[in-house]
Parts: sequence; C-alpha cells; structure tokens
Amino acid sequence: MKLSGYIHSYDWTQNERANSLEDLATIGELEKAAVIDSDFVVILLPGGKGSHIELGIAIGLGKKVYLYSPTDEIYEFDKTSTFYHIQGVEKFVGTYDSFTHYLLEMELN
Repeated sequence: MKLSGYIHSYDWTQNERANSLEDLATIGELEKAAVIDSDFVVILLPGGKGSHIELGIAIGLGKKVYLYSPTDEIYEFDKTSTFYHIQGVEKFVGTYDSFTHYLLEMELN
C-alpha cells in the first residue's frame, strides 16, 4: 500500500515488546491517534483484542473500515461479531493479494 501513494498511519509490527503498563499506554495512545487520523481503517483477521478495539474506535468515529479475512468464518454465525456486519464495514474474504487489489480499486474510485 505504501507504494501506491498511501501513508500507513501506524505499523504495530514495528513495536518492541511492551514490558510495562507505561509501554502499553504509550502504544495505545499511538494506535488511537492513528485511527483518528486515518481516512479509512484496515482490519486484518484473525486479529487480537487490539484490532477489535481499533475497529470499535473506527466505527465510533464513522470511519470506513475494510475487514479482511482469509476464511469465510466472518459469515459463520457462531464465530462472527455483530460489528463485522454493520454499515460502513466492507468485508472481504480471500487471499491477501486479492484483498490489496480490491482495496486499491475501492479507494481509487
């Protein structure tokens, strides 16, 4: 996505392992600010609790959300979340490469 002219507002993979509650607070503030500053938010599943909190912040702020899942579990009633199916959440199931193409198509139009 960076090569397509988009700015990645926050890359959690660059975090060092948090060793204290202060570290967690700092990371949380950075992640919250990134969601606030984003034009849209991409959630990659399977995600942890942080991903789902970011999803909630994005939905609460009225941000467009792209939800990627490599499997169709998001459509299985006993495995899905109510928030995956609300207005403003665009769901995609498939390969990561096809998702990135889809995302670019959606945002370029």
